[in-house]
Amino acid sequence: MVTITSLWLPILLSAVAVFLASWVMHVLLTYHNKDVRQLPNEEQVMNAVRGGNLTPGVYVFPYCASPKEMQSPAMVEKYKRGPVGLLTALRSGPPEMTTNLVQWFVFGLGVSLFVAYVTSRTVAPAAEYLAVFRVAGTIAFLGYAGAEAQNSIWRGQPWGTTVRNSVDGLVYALLTAGFFGWLWK
Repeated sequence: MVTITSLWLPILLSAVAVFLASWVMHVLLTYHNKDVRQLPNEEQVMNAVRGGNLTPGVYVFPYCASPKEMQSPAMVEKYKRGPVGLLTALRSGPPEMTTNLVQWFVFGLGVSLFVAYVTSRTVAPAAEYLAVFRVAGTIAFLGYAGAEAQNSIWRGQPWGTTVRNSVDGLVYALLTAGFFGWLWK
């Protein structure tokens, strides 16, 4: 059995590669630009939301506390009248990109650590590149893109965004699998 500690280099290098690839995809390439849109009346909506004194979190509107309440005539009417949506409120102020980037890198390390764990328990030492690549790539893909469809199913994320994020996840998985296959002991 391969030990996880012996896989420190592919864990680290794959996380760095994913971090750099995501930078290329989000900064140099423009295909994620259509993932979000501007509200047609942004200032009015911001003023209305500002008056609500929201704390950071996810809000749903119209809100109902139970499935029974969802069936009430008043709530059915609210749904019909619209709008219906989710609102994610962040902390006010400029985006804290450093914090987000550190969290993203730590997430990449976490995915690579899980890849190392499962691959080290299922693939023999000195296995061929492709055997390691298949297992590591599958696990990494599940880590980076496995839950993307839930955002479209339950949170209204456009399916195009889900597909683009899943393609990103596939690229990250291929990079991760490549490093694990290359550096397998």
